[in-house]
Amino acid sequence: VPLSVVVESPMTDQSYVTDIMIVADGNPNAGLATFHFTPASGSAEAQTRIRLATTQNISAIAKMNDGSFFVDTRQVKVTIGGCGG
Repeated sequence: VPLSVVVESPMTDQSYVTDIMIVADGNPNAGLATFHFTPASGSAEAQTRIRLATTQNISAIAKMNDGSFFVDTRQVKVTIGGCGG
């Protein structure tokens, strides 16, 4: 499953995203990926691909330099098709 995360942030020395963590609540190891940023990154966005066995919620957690967090969650539906049954 392709996954893109974008956090709107000025990415200045005063206010920027330090980390984005991707979590899947249905996986045995919930943490899928962590991306690290600095003001020099220019923007807080990341793309990756993830593999899921079942439909589940995926959460993106953005940590700001002041210690605050922002969370967004989406359900990703997984269907079995093709030769997999």
